[in-house]
Amino acid sequence: MKSLQHLHTFGLRASSNDLACIQTLSDAHDFVEHHKYAPFYLLGQGSNTAFIEDYEGTVVEMALKGITVSEDDGHYTLNVAAGENWHQLVIWCLQHNIRGFENLALIPGTVGAAPIQNIGAYGVEIERFIQSVQYIDYANNQLCHIANKDCAFGYRDSVFKNKLWQKVMIVGVTFSLAKSWQPVVTYGELAALSAPSAQDIFNKVVEVRQAKLPDPKRLGNAGSFFKNPIISRTALGLLQQRFPHMPYYETNIHEVKIPAGWLIEQLGFKGQQEGDIRCHPEQALVLTNLGQGTGTQLVTLARKIKQAVERQFNIVLEHEVQLIGAKGTVLL
Repeated sequence: MKSLQHLHTFGLRASSNDLACIQTLSDAHDFVEHHKYAPFYLLGQGSNTAFIEDYEGTVVEMALKGITVSEDDGHYTLNVAAGENWHQLVIWCLQHNIRGFENLALIPGTVGAAPIQNIGAYGVEIERFIQSVQYIDYANNQLCHIANKDCAFGYRDSVFKNKLWQKVMIVGVTFSLAKSWQPVVTYGELAALSAPSAQDIFNKVVEVRQAKLPDPKRLGNAGSFFKNPIISRTALGLLQQRFPHMPYYETNIHEVKIPAGWLIEQLGFKGQQEGDIRCHPEQALVLTNLGQGTGTQLVTLARKIKQAVERQFNIVLEHEVQLIGAKGTVLL
């Protein structure tokens, strides 16, 4: 058995039958050819995954690297390998005067994971920049390209979490960033910035995220554990009769987004523990491992939170973190 504790930022004690590492496109094709009928789980940097039990299969680390850029009069086109670190790509782009990613600074994980989650922060989601995604189809071991319009992007969602879940291996992403850059400062603390540069936005986002979220290198966690729920405006109106100060964000004419952290905080979960798993005392949306936490403790606390929110607000929280058990994905 191979330890997985160092491969996911929650740092739970778990093992797998075997480990593999994808460093070249040839590695990827070889792995798919020889393992497509055996259980395996594809892992980036483990920042959105928690191994809650020993996994009965092979865990595959995606370590493909490479960045190439081309440009025309209006856009930069970036081809980026799936194993590149996302935050380091944001820094690289700013160093090369390529702007657009700055709102997404300090989001942990790899480039290959970005389209799966449709990562987003501070009013920007990655779907606006994705031109296409390259993947290997497990069924025929062929390299395929899927255009943005076919990725079914939604809030923390994509075709890779649904129709193509565990059917493909993402090996690269092509991004298109306009040269005619406009800052996006409509969300949260960014609204206070006056005529900011892309670097100013990057600096503020990093400052705020570091203040709000614990460093997983020091305290095991996977960032926001739950998604911010989206509810109808009718449901919001009913809830505001009971909770007039409930915050929300506009999403479209029919729906709004409610901060999950606010819901959890209202129920007094900040600082609550289940064994060595704790709801962070300053950021209720983050569950942390104090050192000796177990998968059972994590699931127990997460379920308590989910059930309490549903009882009080009639809102069903969805966990953003992928929970991996012995046979694969586990739902709360």
